[in-house]
Amino acid sequence: MAGKEKAKAKAEQAKGKAKEAAGRAVGNERMEAEGRMEGARGDARQAKEKAKDTFKH
Repeated sequence: MAGKEKAKAKAEQAKGKAKEAAGRAVGNERMEAEGRMEGARGDARQAKEKAKDTFKH
């Protein structure tokens, strides 16, 4: 289960970075902000999984 969540976090981070870059390229501030939000959500999910791993062992 943890592997799935880690993969989900990485995918969310990558999607956010791509969306942020695309928004910056076309000058769309809203898309850029959405990308930053998705990336931050992925970062938070990854941090949660790391914390769970730390306390598990």
